[in-house]
Amino acid sequence: MDDQKLLAGFIRLHILHHAVEEPVYGGWMAEELSRHGYRIGPGTLYPLLHGMERDGYLRSRSTKVDGRAVRAYRATPRGRKALADSKTRLRELFHELIEEN
Repeated sequence: MDDQKLLAGFIRLHILHHAVEEPVYGGWMAEELSRHGYRIGPGTLYPLLHGMERDGYLRSRSTKVDGRAVRAYRATPRGRKALADSKTRLRELFHELIEEN
């Protein structure tokens, strides 16, 4: 199994986490993910962002940053709910995987 496929859900949750707090941009998100050990290129990240938007978890708008047109992504109400629900399940999974002996 490709480990990247296994981690794809974590990457989506990480994106939602930040998109709830503030607008995120693809380039910034790639840097943030790399700080956490995820190796994800633009050819994977941007289709992921577009898919999350198509599925109703994110909403984007075009804006200018340093004179360049970029897309800023924010979590939608559906994305906020999905993140909250996922946090509950993650706590349960964390307990099962890490804390139980």
